[in-house]
Amino acid sequence: MINEEAVYYSRILTETTLSFHIIYATLGVGVPLMIMIAHWVGIKKNDEHYILLARRWTRGFIITVAVGVVTGTAIGLQLSLLWPNFMELAGNVIALPLFMETFAFFFEAIFLGIYLYTWDRFENQRKHLLLLIPVAIGASFSAVFITIVNAFMNAPQGFDLVNGELVNVNPIKAMFNPAMPTKVSHVVGTAYMTSAFVLASIAAFRLLKGSNHIYHKKALFLTMKVGLIFSITSLIVGDLSGKYLAEYQPEKLAAAEWHFETSENAELILFGIMNEEEEIKYALKIPYALSILAHGSPTAEVIGLDQFAEEDRPPLYIHYLFNIMVGIGMLMIVVSLLYIFSRARGWTFTETKPYRWLIVLGGPLAIIAIEAGWWLAEVGRQPWILRGIMRTAEGATTSNDVDLMLLLFCGLYLILGIGSVVVLSRMFRRNPVERELMERKGDVQT
Repeated sequence: MINEEAVYYSRILTETTLSFHIIYATLGVGVPLMIMIAHWVGIKKNDEHYILLARRWTRGFIITVAVGVVTGTAIGLQLSLLWPNFMELAGNVIALPLFMETFAFFFEAIFLGIYLYTWDRFENQRKHLLLLIPVAIGASFSAVFITIVNAFMNAPQGFDLVNGELVNVNPIKAMFNPAMPTKVSHVVGTAYMTSAFVLASIAAFRLLKGSNHIYHKKALFLTMKVGLIFSITSLIVGDLSGKYLAEYQPEKLAAAEWHFETSENAELILFGIMNEEEEIKYALKIPYALSILAHGSPTAEVIGLDQFAEEDRPPLYIHYLFNIMVGIGMLMIVVSLLYIFSRARGWTFTETKPYRWLIVLGGPLAIIAIEAGWWLAEVGRQPWILRGIMRTAEGATTSNDVDLMLLLFCGLYLILGIGSVVVLSRMFRRNPVERELMERKGDVQT
């Protein structure tokens, strides 16, 4: 029997947990790569600034990892408490990637601890750098395996359904489902991109606040280059994701693009507002663009929402989420491209306060794009928790205490969020880079 109130609060609590966790999880995937790049550049150029950059980023990364562990544990707990019917049905299928995700995290954590506590103990910094490779690999594969679980929920396969039970389970086939390639590559690529722009935002902020040290300028240049590379990569994968949706989840693509009637030469609708009568106003319509996005041909037929029963359609507000994600992504490509191009040309307008404030804004905007993307992914799958097999309402708990759980977990996330911000700000405010560089020079002279 379905308890509608329990379903409602279960969805709210899961959405809240994922929205909070994704911030720390994204940084947890992307920052290790940034640390490794900075450390490698420092060794290659024999530049103490890049070495220190890796060192300071590692200190901050430890805090995000600690919070990510708590919120990740909360997600695992909530899967069992809030979605017991789903776990009973699909638990034996997704157990393998869940286990491998845990193993990948342990792999990362072990080498991260060794890397952190062996600073200055290697005469050859290249050996110390080798410790970062398993950290970056573990962080990325942790995202890979957990995203595979999400991909399975969108494109379930690797089993037979007999009398409401999954039998003849093939976990490997389930893992390598049609949604896996685009979802995994998009999640990992956007994590690298977002982490780069968040770190660039911090460097630009320090420059705006009067610290004109070359350290921050090097940090900004490095992060903007990496951000540009992965923002372009994310754009390409996003195009492939559109083609995946057109073939395997056409209802999701149609809802995101407000494509109501199946047609050829389909136009792409950007922005706009929809009223209760489903009339679209103030939209930018690009002829043939949706057909190109979906099938690579301007004359291709794109399936519309008219092919699906109303109860099987995703909520139409995911169109706004799509616009937020794509709009911010395109903005960050332009901002980073202008920055790199102007540096190559010797232009100075990117060193002005307005442009640096735009870079500062890029960090929070990148986080918002990640949030919008995950909401689009999860809400766009509705009304299914396991597409075509189990509806979300069928997978939820019937407990009447989920509202209390929601309050308790929101209190936990509030404490963790404020606490991590306070710890990180105090950690770096009390130990500015200028002081640390002087202390390191003093140690060398001594």
